[in-house]
Amino acid sequence: MDSIILIVISGFILDLILGDPHNFPHPVRWIGKMISRGEKHIRSILPKTKKGERIGGIILVIGVVGITFGATWLILKVAYGIHPLIGWIVSVILCYQALATKSLKDESMKVYKALQKHDLEGARYAVSMIVGRDTASLTEEGVAKATIETVAENTSDGIVGPLVYLLIGGVPLGFAYKAINTLDSMIGYQNERYQYFGTFGAKLDDVVNYIPARLSAYMMIAASKLCGYDAKAAYKIYRRDRYNHKSPNSAHTEAVCAGALGIQLAGDAYYFGKLCKKPTIGDALRSVEAEDIKRTNKLMYSTCTCTLIVLSLIRLLILIIL
Repeated sequence: MDSIILIVISGFILDLILGDPHNFPHPVRWIGKMISRGEKHIRSILPKTKKGERIGGIILVIGVVGITFGATWLILKVAYGIHPLIGWIVSVILCYQALATKSLKDESMKVYKALQKHDLEGARYAVSMIVGRDTASLTEEGVAKATIETVAENTSDGIVGPLVYLLIGGVPLGFAYKAINTLDSMIGYQNERYQYFGTFGAKLDDVVNYIPARLSAYMMIAASKLCGYDAKAAYKIYRRDRYNHKSPNSAHTEAVCAGALGIQLAGDAYYFGKLCKKPTIGDALRSVEAEDIKRTNKLMYSTCTCTLIVLSLIRLLILIIL
């Protein structure tokens, strides 16, 4: 079997076992520090004009993505140069760190456990660790909805997206994708600070996630059937509500999840004290409950497993044909 397929499968399994241990060095954190320092340095040099900020944003994105790709490639070259087995082990570890399956489940289950204890303050705090919205006034249902939305959305850019790029170009391309994702999460905001500086990063993130978002949706529809959820409704709501979000990619898996579970997600939310009016996703056939967090995690695990199997078979078939 192709070495990249074996590395990705091994990394995926390792992620399911280990997750993201706290206080354990993680490349994405290093990428985040590089973005912060790079932004500060670039802003100190270029003029604070619309053009200057856009140029600065482009320089930051190219620099961070290029350094990330190059550093990953160099690490692997050195590791394989020492011994092929060491190179393979390093590849698997890096692959595992590019994925977020277990950590996404673990963080969402912290919210679930707090809701089970009717500890609303604890649930609000737990969900604040994984969402960007204000959580201080969320009800129990609001907390559960926010958690489900995060798991559904991150199924695409936290797991399926990395799997796509890892299987196309190996670990270096997978980490280049993670760098773009991290840039978008840090500077891709439509606010005064990043309106121009973050434009290029946000647009590039939209481009690289175009295929993964749609692939994730169809894999999640298939997974809905495997999980015993309503796959027909998942497809219906996906077709109807997949663009009910400012981002062209974010609502795809949320729409599938809402349809599969027969619930309504999204809608108005507060960010930094300001109300953000947003359309809803799905139909409110019933109230959202804490158990839906577990159901969404089951859907996420099934989606990612289906994606890994399908993409691995496609890569293998292409290699056989070529």
